[in-house]
Amino acid sequence: MRSSRIRTIRTTLTATAALALVLVAPMAAPAAVPGPEAGAARAGEVEAAALTWSDEFDGPAGSAPDPANWNHETGGGGWGNNELQTYTDSRDNSALDGNGNLVITARQSGSGYTSARLTTKGKVQPKFGRLEARIQIPRGQGIWPAFWMLGGQFPGTPWPDAGEIDIMENVGYEPHLVHGTLHGPGYSGGNGITGQYMHPQGWSFADTFHTFAIDWRPGSITWSVDGVAYQTFTTANTGANPWVFDQPFFFILNVAVGGNWPGNPDGTTQFPQRMVVDYVRVYDSQL
Repeated sequence: MRSSRIRTIRTTLTATAALALVLVAPMAAPAAVPGPEAGAARAGEVEAAALTWSDEFDGPAGSAPDPANWNHETGGGGWGNNELQTYTDSRDNSALDGNGNLVITARQSGSGYTSARLTTKGKVQPKFGRLEARIQIPRGQGIWPAFWMLGGQFPGTPWPDAGEIDIMENVGYEPHLVHGTLHGPGYSGGNGITGQYMHPQGWSFADTFHTFAIDWRPGSITWSVDGVAYQTFTTANTGANPWVFDQPFFFILNVAVGGNWPGNPDGTTQFPQRMVVDYVRVYDSQL
């Protein structure tokens, strides 16, 4: 277990750090990885499923992500995690590249940093199915990319009762690992249900694109990387506490800089750092 490493969860409140919720979760030891047969079977199931929504990020270079799908959350103040970046809605921090990708760019600006945080709250809020994104993550000490979700009732229903699904998180000092976590009432903070996946060759996930996904059914969520499932959590994992994931959730894509979990950038960290997102897709739940 990695319970000694602290991780505070970002909030989706748009305005100021005064609204931030400080949430803590431990990281678990590497989960067992099934063999190639399991990954191949999962890939075949995806091909048979119906695509119900996607953003392929097609559009002219320098244009904004589709406002029908994405909101920009802006501001600084640490976001409840002592992060250093200020999120903006500038094309300097989030833009299409003209090659079918969304690029979220973390930049050093004087003594500070800017980045972007996009959500689909109120616009795209799936419930069940296979949810996936093909992403090339950034790299470097203090860099914290994430592809995650919050319950659609948040913030009217407070965290952790609204639920949180972290599909992929990475911190720069662990380039070969990604993490998947659930947070809900009674299993949040230091009791978050969590696991991790190690690159099969031990390489950095920033070297190329990878597909990060969950297969989400009533009472069950399975995480996978590049079609290989590495963990499943069900209602049995919450003990006597409520399972709050059988409801609509919205997506979040962001790159944080610094904070309690990744630590701050140092002399080895190079800027700008870019998270390149090829697509985000939702398939039906008949998997």
